[in-house]
Amino acid sequence: MQRRCSIGAYVWLIVVAGTVSGDDDAFFREAVEPILRHHCYECHAHSSGNMEGGLTLDWRSGWKTGGDRGPAIVPGDPAASLLIRAISHSDPDLQMPEEKLAQHDIDVLTQWVKRGAPDPRTAKPEAALDPTDWWSLQPLVRPKVPVVSGANPIDAFLRAKLAEQNLVRSDHADRRTLLRRLTFDLHGLPPTSEELAAFEADTDPAAWEHLIDRLLASPRYGERWARHWLDTVHFADSHGFEHDVFRPHAWRYRDYVIDSFNRDTPWGTFIREQLAADVFYPDSPQLTAALGFLGAGPYDQSAAATAPMSFEYLDRDDLVTQTMGAFVSTTANCARCHAHKFDPIPQADYFALQAVFAGIGKGDISYDADPAIAQQRPRWQNLIAAATAGNAEVLLAEENQKLLAAWEADRPAQAVWKPLQLLTFVSTGGADLRKRADGSVLSAGTRPDKETTVVTVTTELSEITAFRLDVLTDESLPVMGPGRADNGNLHLSEFEVSVFRPAQDAAETVRIRRATADFDQTNWTIQHALDGNPATAWGIHPQVGQSHHAVFELETPLPVDADTQFAITLKQVHGGSHIIGRFRLSATDGPPATAIALAAETAAVLDIPPESRSREQQLQLSGAVLKHLAQQQLSQLPAQVQVYAAAAAAKNERGMVTFSKPRPIHLLTRGDLEKPRDEVAPGTLSALAHLSARFSLPAGHSENARRTALADWIADSQNPLTWRSIANRVWHYHFGRGVCDTPNDFGRMGSLPTHPQLLDWMACELRDKNGSLKHLHRLICTSETYQQTSHGNSGVQTPDPDNRWLARMSRRRLDADSYRDAVLAVAGQLDLTMGGPGISHFTTSPGPQVTPVLHYDAFDLDSAGAGRRSIYRVVWRGIADPFLDALDFPDLGLLAPTRGFSASPLQSLVLLNNRFVLHHCRHMADRARKETDDLQQQIGQTVMRTWLRIPTDEERNMFHSLAEKHGLEAVCRLLLNSNEFLFVD
Repeated sequence: MQRRCSIGAYVWLIVVAGTVSGDDDAFFREAVEPILRHHCYECHAHSSGNMEGGLTLDWRSGWKTGGDRGPAIVPGDPAASLLIRAISHSDPDLQMPEEKLAQHDIDVLTQWVKRGAPDPRTAKPEAALDPTDWWSLQPLVRPKVPVVSGANPIDAFLRAKLAEQNLVRSDHADRRTLLRRLTFDLHGLPPTSEELAAFEADTDPAAWEHLIDRLLASPRYGERWARHWLDTVHFADSHGFEHDVFRPHAWRYRDYVIDSFNRDTPWGTFIREQLAADVFYPDSPQLTAALGFLGAGPYDQSAAATAPMSFEYLDRDDLVTQTMGAFVSTTANCARCHAHKFDPIPQADYFALQAVFAGIGKGDISYDADPAIAQQRPRWQNLIAAATAGNAEVLLAEENQKLLAAWEADRPAQAVWKPLQLLTFVSTGGADLRKRADGSVLSAGTRPDKETTVVTVTTELSEITAFRLDVLTDESLPVMGPGRADNGNLHLSEFEVSVFRPAQDAAETVRIRRATADFDQTNWTIQHALDGNPATAWGIHPQVGQSHHAVFELETPLPVDADTQFAITLKQVHGGSHIIGRFRLSATDGPPATAIALAAETAAVLDIPPESRSREQQLQLSGAVLKHLAQQQLSQLPAQVQVYAAAAAAKNERGMVTFSKPRPIHLLTRGDLEKPRDEVAPGTLSALAHLSARFSLPAGHSENARRTALADWIADSQNPLTWRSIANRVWHYHFGRGVCDTPNDFGRMGSLPTHPQLLDWMACELRDKNGSLKHLHRLICTSETYQQTSHGNSGVQTPDPDNRWLARMSRRRLDADSYRDAVLAVAGQLDLTMGGPGISHFTTSPGPQVTPVLHYDAFDLDSAGAGRRSIYRVVWRGIADPFLDALDFPDLGLLAPTRGFSASPLQSLVLLNNRFVLHHCRHMADRARKETDDLQQQIGQTVMRTWLRIPTDEERNMFHSLAEKHGLEAVCRLLLNSNEFLFVD
């Protein structure tokens, strides 16, 4: 199990099974050392501050000398030994680890001390060794392929190893076995009986190669292999932790990964896209979804709100762990509290990696997936910003003055506004509303603290493109108004319009695209009257004592029938009697260019010929009109899409999370936030001497320069970790274990590769063939090693129970996703729709906090989307699907470079009785019944779909008897629980 170290706490000890008796050395090696060797060996200050540091347990002199409190062990006297007191939790001031060890482990260590603490490790391990002299850190040099006539290079390496082990490779598997193996490997789905018949009948010598190419070219390939990568980076659709809320936009990263695998994106490009697509590929905005990699992990919303500094530290730690584990198979995070005890990774390297991610926060990022739209949007956004700032250089630029001239040429001399005919006008605050001769309404009498005015009107227009609100001065108002506040101001919180048509039973909300006003109070703009937030509003201070107007442009022209009525609601709920004193409403059917509110002095500039205007007048007009035109253009663009990722500006439950510049990162003594030391510059691992460990970045650089530098370091063709890592992962998913069977840890605590030269050759081949995973798939799948049977060979003279030397193919059980998808396929219910938001295989109800209760048992298994592939289901990080959980779907609160395997009574019960299985047994039976009325044929067809073979006479008779007693569904249930369906040979 993978666990994250907490600040100043002990790393977990790993439980061992069984006490070993015998001589002292054997007892130590077999019982004691397995416990000690999985400890980080460095006893840091306990979180309570009660145990001092400096103690090492990885050699005899280390525990004899002890830490700051003296020797850890008194040989022969467990009661006097600090180590035994600490692990027994007998002393409340001295407890390690925080969660007490299993009693068996305490007994083993106690017995060891009673024996006198025999320890054959007289010297500090590897004291004389170069710490960088380790297989995974060596430069990547293509090994020479062993000379084997006509052999696939992979087979050549493996044959040499088999010969060393006195092993003989197994026979070639039959076509049925090969087809099923390959289809599940590359697609995660079973082949059909038709595909089997075609493959068995194909006499082309290259039939196998053609099959591989066909499967790699299918979109099913990307869906299958994306799942492996999503496991590796612990991607899910919710936050995890205590506040485990849904991420509605996370799915776009999943779709990006699927598409990338299908396009066979070069691995180096894949790395750069996920770490810094915004920098490397600015002209491909659709790749913004790749940044979902940075947001793949969990997010502790509660900690973010209550302990932001600690949260940011641990969140960056997760990013470091994910990035270095996934791309370079390195446990850099183990250097958080001290120098890595086994690998040459000093604390400074770890904090240099933290510095890479010190300028980003997790949340939704908006972007334009269409490159053409992505080019337009900044143009208009920049023009609006220039108009707001009065930037003459931009506003008076030739291209923008051409826009202004075109607007003036097309604009009528005067916008035609038709007064709306008042039917009713009501004050909900108790004011006395009075109609004036000019069609305006005056608020008199009681002055409410808050007010909502509802006016019903009609119009003679046959179409409306905009409404206009005039707020007017009046002698009865304080300082002439136009508001009733003592200073003449007003606050319009919301402007809403509903339309009532004679033929309709309910009102229709009129959608307003945008608003303009002749004057906006600072931070109280007319746009606030459209934002749905009652806490914001339009104000006109300090320009009180004069009339103002606002124009509300509709999203689309609104057709008006005879007898159509409108209800216009003026919400003024900010308080302080900031209510409108006098107003008038009108509408226009003119083009959108007329729907602009200009200040009187700006409108007056229009009466001056362009050649006679002063520079200041032209700038004044340009600012108002160009801003309006830019807003019009923006409103016509499609809405931006979002992806859950991480960036310098992202939106989440805390609002906009923004970093103006990266946080300074300090090396922390023992990982303690309260004990900062020197500031650390952004960088990476120093163990690779031929690659620079610290980035040369200019002063004042943006945060994305750091991510770019890290991506370049990882994707470098001379980085041996990167190419060994991905070659090993591909091998792992084809054979069930990697050449190195700890795919996220190529360090000394990981496994040694069984075939190091083969791994290096594949890494070089992958790197030198443009990082093409499909090329590596072809090499592996065309090897004789991949095509051999899993049954072994009678010629094997030396046993190899773990099949480490691959004298046969390893038999593997279907993983959770493949089993579910295979059931859907044989039941005829598989929906191959690709992409889009995930399907929730549950209903929800409110939970005690923000985390909902998920009801997986209430999901309608026949609902729309229920038959889509498992890659498209919503994965709730902290609330597992019981069905897939029983089949070892991983906990994605943690990285999952490998899937676990369990065989338990619970698993058998789930496969027999889960509603998903029973439901699709009925679909399987119904499918067979629709094709024939003959029970024997129904059985034969169902077996063929499930097992890809004809049942034997004995099986047929057994199935027939079962079907007659319990129905065809019972036969389907047996088939879906059979090893022949569950396992791939």
